[in-house]
Amino acid sequence: MTAVGDDARAAPLRADVDPTPQCPLPRVDGGWATVYADPPWRFANRTGKVAPEHRRLDRYDTMTTADIEALPVADVVADNSHLYLWVPNALLPEGLAVMGAWGYRYVSNLVWAKRRKDGGPDGRGVGFYFRNVTELILFGVRGSLRTLEPGRRQVNMIETRKREHSRKPDEAYELIEACSPGPYLELFARYPRPGWAVWGNESAADVTPRGRLFPTYR
Repeated sequence: MTAVGDDARAAPLRADVDPTPQCPLPRVDGGWATVYADPPWRFANRTGKVAPEHRRLDRYDTMTTADIEALPVADVVADNSHLYLWVPNALLPEGLAVMGAWGYRYVSNLVWAKRRKDGGPDGRGVGFYFRNVTELILFGVRGSLRTLEPGRRQVNMIETRKREHSRKPDEAYELIEACSPGPYLELFARYPRPGWAVWGNESAADVTPRGRLFPTYR
């Protein structure tokens, strides 16, 4: 199940152009039990030159926090369900606000520690105050739903090498599938995954996500 644009390659979105039209969120009988989301957060800084939607980078479409909050996620999820929400370190308050707007309460988090080939911290991340080598997944619960039995042994850290800009570790899917029940929905997906419904402008198999690909990350 996929929602994509008409072109095989998504048109660039910048702060000075209209956003790509959105397709409705997919539905399933009883609602989605687990939602995984990596929203295209829009950063604000004095120059804008490191923003993903900047002309020089053209990495992916971005959305304001208000627009992300306005997505009708609460209408398509189960009364008892889990949410795994990626949020940049600088936007933690916004991430918690989105979680609440979607009908979830914050419970815990998972930390992605980005590693170099030699196992040390990968210091290529951006940051105005510290060099970020971690990213957070906020874990939220709607209603009452414990993690599956493997989740009660799962540590809240993923340690892997980073790849191209914004791409998250595949190990996150394996962790989610072990710890939370299906059916599964990924929002803002950029790569399809068997057994999951995906929603996003770049989620179809025949779409090449924008942004530079680095051979060493493949």
